[in-house]
Amino acid sequence: MDFTLSEEQKAFQESARQFADKELKPHAAKWDAEAHFPVDVIKRAGELGFLSLYTPQAGGGMGLSRLDSTLIIEELARGCTATTAYMTIHNMATWMVASFASDRLQAEWLPSLLHGEKLASYCLTEPNAGSDAASLKTEAHRRDDQYILNGSKMFISGAGSTDLLLVMARTGSLGPKGVSAFLVPADCAGISYGRKEAKMGWNCQPTRAITFDNVRIPERFRLGEEGQGFTFAMKGLDGGRINIATCSIGTAQAALETARDYMLERQQFGNKLADFQALQFKLADMATELVAARHMVRLAAFQLDQAHPEASTYSAMAKRFATDAGFKVCNDALQLHGGYGYIRDYPLERFVRDCRVHQILEGTNEIMRVIIARRILLQQSFEVIR
Repeated sequence: MDFTLSEEQKAFQESARQFADKELKPHAAKWDAEAHFPVDVIKRAGELGFLSLYTPQAGGGMGLSRLDSTLIIEELARGCTATTAYMTIHNMATWMVASFASDRLQAEWLPSLLHGEKLASYCLTEPNAGSDAASLKTEAHRRDDQYILNGSKMFISGAGSTDLLLVMARTGSLGPKGVSAFLVPADCAGISYGRKEAKMGWNCQPTRAITFDNVRIPERFRLGEEGQGFTFAMKGLDGGRINIATCSIGTAQAALETARDYMLERQQFGNKLADFQALQFKLADMATELVAARHMVRLAAFQLDQAHPEASTYSAMAKRFATDAGFKVCNDALQLHGGYGYIRDYPLERFVRDCRVHQILEGTNEIMRVIIARRILLQQSFEVIR
């Protein structure tokens, strides 16, 4: 078991770090304050392959492992959490198109998705179906060679500013086996978008509700067979949970570095903050929790790469632990800054606001605990409790 990164992996990190330092970090505060969605920068990320990290090479993507992808995502998140988080959602949608769509659909959409010429939104959450995704109500009724979509989605990242909607809708009975997946052009007749939500964080990516009113789409826009949508959605979310956990790690790393630098500069009572042992202990705990979270995320990514039978559980564990730990590191870093941490001249308050939502997305952390507990209780041989 070798935890040392290869030279190639270090090169991935360095490439992402340079992009983050040049294209993301200098603008993140302004984008947040102005609620600006930096489509032009996202497209430049696509030119470097950052929008198709683990999309297979056969589909035109970089074909990286999930582990290698976390190295890039972490560095990008150090520059701008919210923009990187959207890019991970686009990555997930692009991978799903490459993995589950027909050859014809892939030919129509993948070339523009891979390079950011067109952007995608993932449409699963509904007003009454958040973490309980299997209870979604949006319906797709088949009529001849078409489907007619009716229903609504909410909290959809990028909605109103993206080109393609990956929609989960009910085509059959209640429960997960009645859900199918569809690619829906975002400008189809009958689609309307709600107001841009005024959010605590993630302000540089728009979030809106979407309403489908008798939206007609060709049968060929379906991914796979009827009833496979929930399986596709959960496969996407296994990686999505690792992605969002990685965003927390990257942001926490930036917060830790900012706090360290502040402690070495700020003086109180005639001494630098770094000279006070209590604050040294706080910084040590922050670093320890961050390293533990990073390794749990990388373990989950490795297990997903290996198609481990409990990869979903590892993903849930990583998401639960890393998003909690990441938020705590950011919050502690703010506390170390005192009043300065609370004002927008410093990035700490933005780190806290942007990281807080990670504990809610891709299934709340309470749901992650349910997933983990059920696997432990149902599988007496589940290896992680040995």
